[in-house]
Amino acid sequence: MALIVHKYGGTSMGSPERIRNVAKRVAKWARAGHQMVVVPSAMSGETNRLLGLAKELAPSKSSAAYNRELDMLAATGEQASSALLAIALQAEGMESVSYAGWQVPIKTNSAFTKARIESIDDDRVRADLAAGKVVVITGFQGVDEEANVTTLGRGGSDTSAVAVAAAMKASECLIYTDVDGVYTTDPRVVPEARRLQTVSFEEMLEMASLGSKVLQIRSVEFAGKYKVPLRVLSSFTPWDIDINEEAKSGTLITFEEDEKMEQAVVSGIAFNRDEAKVSVLGVPDKPGIAYHILGAVADANIEVDVIIQNISKDGKTDFSFTVHRGEYARTVELLNTKVLPSLGAAEVVGDTKICKVSIVGIGMRSHVGVASKMFRSLSEEGINIQMISTSEIKTSVVIDEKYMELAVRALHKAFDLDQPVS
Repeated sequence: MALIVHKYGGTSMGSPERIRNVAKRVAKWARAGHQMVVVPSAMSGETNRLLGLAKELAPSKSSAAYNRELDMLAATGEQASSALLAIALQAEGMESVSYAGWQVPIKTNSAFTKARIESIDDDRVRADLAAGKVVVITGFQGVDEEANVTTLGRGGSDTSAVAVAAAMKASECLIYTDVDGVYTTDPRVVPEARRLQTVSFEEMLEMASLGSKVLQIRSVEFAGKYKVPLRVLSSFTPWDIDINEEAKSGTLITFEEDEKMEQAVVSGIAFNRDEAKVSVLGVPDKPGIAYHILGAVADANIEVDVIIQNISKDGKTDFSFTVHRGEYARTVELLNTKVLPSLGAAEVVGDTKICKVSIVGIGMRSHVGVASKMFRSLSEEGINIQMISTSEIKTSVVIDEKYMELAVRALHKAFDLDQPVS
């Protein structure tokens, strides 16, 4: 008898009929002899609806007290879907009980709206499983040491599911979504994109961080830290599909690099539209300048991605970096009001019409010329590269946003990702 964790996204929980299908699928696994823990998201659109109500009441409010209430509000979406799923399971003849994060408890820090899990007490859940019950646990939320409800940030239900699987040493964590696995790139951009049967943890982590929306990055980090076997698969296959077939479907996130995986130099193309470039021009070229600029940005809790500094000329240089597009205006204001006056730089300029396109593959470790092939492919399409960032298994470029889809299609073809694996 294996302990299995299922996670279902908001689309999978989007209506009573879909919740009923989830219940039938979970019941099938339970009747096959598995101990089942299920982590659902809020019903599709519910979290946005709730946060929209808060914004109507306080359009520009932002404080710790306000964020505490946002967490209280947003957490109700998952609570409702968990209770509904437990009711649907009971209608299927399965003993079931639902718990909010604070009832487990899933303990977090006190960073409202973006809390991090610190520990999970699984005694209560294990007792229910031993009694033959299916346990449904709200995703996306927990409780801090002051007994405040906290949430983990958007997409946090993936993290909840992986954390529960890690704490309970589950045999596998199955992430059910509205897609049937991880693809070489977004099929909406490249119709010839292929579903990957396996992808390494390192590749999945890079793809999640670079813009792939299939898995939330913190869930992949959790899986890597605690070696949780992950599988991404579709909740829209028939619920009564043979369980052995279902258990091998989708994409397996693996921690083993086999020979076949090494054959693929590049496994996928990731892209991210939500970036903006900020440049500080005429910066004095002396020690401590990078810290002077980025230290202030970090203190404002703004994440920085790609960084580049131009060659010095006449003791001056230009310093550029990218941030999330939603943080662009705040970043420019911060630099103009708090950094530029003491820096002695000329001006701050920016561009919100950029994107990042990346190639990812563990095979890049043992192959030369991969980056040059990428640059050549983009050059042949007349696409100018503004910034470059590399790691051992990825190369990212910042380009004009209008060329994004052209770049993705060109790179997908250049690295033969449209060809079936031999």
